[in-house]
Amino acid sequence: MFSPDQVLDLWFPDTGHQNDPETHSAFWNERMQGGMDEVIIRDFADLTLATARGELDHWAETPRGRLALLIALDQFPRSLWRDTPAAFAQDIKAARLALDGIANGDFDALAPWEQAFFVISISHCEGPDHLQRIDLLDELVEKIIQKMPDAIAGMGDGFRAQNKRVRGVLERFGRHPHRNPILGRPSTPEEEAYIATGDFPHMRKAGNDME
Repeated sequence: MFSPDQVLDLWFPDTGHQNDPETHSAFWNERMQGGMDEVIIRDFADLTLATARGELDHWAETPRGRLALLIALDQFPRSLWRDTPAAFAQDIKAARLALDGIANGDFDALAPWEQAFFVISISHCEGPDHLQRIDLLDELVEKIIQKMPDAIAGMGDGFRAQNKRVRGVLERFGRHPHRNPILGRPSTPEEEAYIATGDFPHMRKAGNDME
């Protein structure tokens, strides 16, 4: 009923977005700012649920299948179940999927904007070793930047800055505090002040520097 191509054709359309900083920024903003919510809720709810149930785990047998599974585990729930605990319920599984794909070489077979979602899923996943996992991403970010086409190579510094921002939040709080109200977690006074800013790394709009 479901195939990896359904996910990949939606998430990575062949529009040439990678040939211009403005269109590449638009690619990121659409995905990071809720622009995919409507189509995922309308057309991919059953696929997202099947993924969450583990029914599509066999996709990970190929690099592009793993990528599709990763998107369906890490990104689709944030649209389908936005502002509910279910939005984050697959984060551990997605992070493990990404880490295994890095270890077995699947990561290396992908385009840089595809590889970036491995970094995102690992940085999304909270846990006692969150900061240690984030520190592993510095090398991955550099690999991704090295593979960027010349047209968007200037966005590499922004990608580095984004990774640094995420690390800074985790160093301060050990978690993503903006999730606290959704997950029913009490916030510390410092976290409350941070939440009040409304400036969270994974919700920033992309510019020509990928911020």
